[in-house]
Amino acid sequence: MSGISGRVLIVDDDERQRIELSAMLAEHDFETQVASDGLQALERLSTFQADVIVADLVMPRMDGFELLRHLKKRGVLTPAIALTGFGSIEKALSTIHDLDAFWFLEKPVEPRAFRILLERAVTFNRTLQKTEELKRDLSLRGVLGELIGTSRVMQEIFSLIRRVGPTSAPVLICGESGTGKELVAREIHNCSPRADGPFVAINSAALPEALIESELFGHEKGAFTGAMERAAGCFEQAHGGTLFLDEIGEMPLPMQPKLLRVLEDLRVRRLGGKAEIPVNVRILAATNQAVGTHLREDLFYRVSVFQIVIPPLREHKEDIPPIADSILLNINKKHGTRVNGLDPEVLALFNRYEWPGNVRELRNVLERAAIVTGSGTIRISSLPSPAFGMGAGTNAKEPLEVEGAVSLQPGQSLEKLEEAYIKLTLEHVNGNRKLAAEMLGISLRTLQNRIAEGRDEARATAPGA
Repeated sequence: MSGISGRVLIVDDDERQRIELSAMLAEHDFETQVASDGLQALERLSTFQADVIVADLVMPRMDGFELLRHLKKRGVLTPAIALTGFGSIEKALSTIHDLDAFWFLEKPVEPRAFRILLERAVTFNRTLQKTEELKRDLSLRGVLGELIGTSRVMQEIFSLIRRVGPTSAPVLICGESGTGKELVAREIHNCSPRADGPFVAINSAALPEALIESELFGHEKGAFTGAMERAAGCFEQAHGGTLFLDEIGEMPLPMQPKLLRVLEDLRVRRLGGKAEIPVNVRILAATNQAVGTHLREDLFYRVSVFQIVIPPLREHKEDIPPIADSILLNINKKHGTRVNGLDPEVLALFNRYEWPGNVRELRNVLERAAIVTGSGTIRISSLPSPAFGMGAGTNAKEPLEVEGAVSLQPGQSLEKLEEAYIKLTLEHVNGNRKLAAEMLGISLRTLQNRIAEGRDEARATAPGA
């Protein structure tokens, strides 16, 4: 034997079985505590840090199934070995699959097999603990998954993610466009017991209103014109994992009560279907609008049990150097460039700029500059201008001149002024409609409608129309 030992909690309503297992483990230097059912086991675990939990599946009050289900819901990662009576192997296998038990043993327990399995479980738990410690250490150094930041505000975000991740609470992530709301959602998923399950993201603002119900709930063949076959919606696709509702503030009002019903019942009915389908999903949502804007009050409270507000980049510019380093590493891999950093003048310029597009804008600027530079250090001459909104000696807030823009004159049509201002803003953000909508204080859908109306008017007034 390898001599590995550890702390074991034995949970069994049979007193003789508890005594026998404890004596067996004491011979091999395992420290043990015992509990007669799941409820007593939870009390023991509040003061006893077990490396392995050995639990009978059939017990009074709280049985082994319910104990493991409760621990999984709380995000407890301690491996568990399920003890099962003769003829209950199917239930044991189900427990391993559904509740992430480490393995099972059939009673009466064979001592040598029990010791080997315990040693493997202890080794697995210690590896798991080292991995978690490494993750915590990285987060203290400014890294949590793909999120980067050593500033106080980003460390607070990391702390909130670690706290809420292991729970099943719905989370509303708020922040301007480009701050990394989806990255935060993915890290919450990765810190949860659902990490091995699917992560499905849907953007409420990007889908036509006529299609959003089908995308969320799915449809049966023939449910509408073009529905050639049955399709599962996002809720079904995310079963056992996490569903991320991006830009939930753009969710059409008629859809919101339907979404609320599904969130409360966790059952969906496909378009054209008759049966309700149970789904097991955790809901994360995001908005770049004022908290609660455009959402029904009951839906807002349902999706915002826990809130995380991501600060804009201009409020933690001290994080620009490590974020830029991480982005440049990815850009070098993507494009085969060999850029190794930023010139001090570039960094000073970045610190003066307000970054209306946040980290997304920083990434776009660095990608363009890295391609222009090719290798070495990014210098001022490699930065995009005027699309970046700043040149070597310009202030980021200076107005841009747009060819064909309408000058401000008394009596001028408000429609024309609005069209020109939208065009000016789009030029400023290099055509990024989502960012332009945020800067204009309107929804993306409204901006798209205004652009379409301008095109229709232009076609109507064109020669020969």
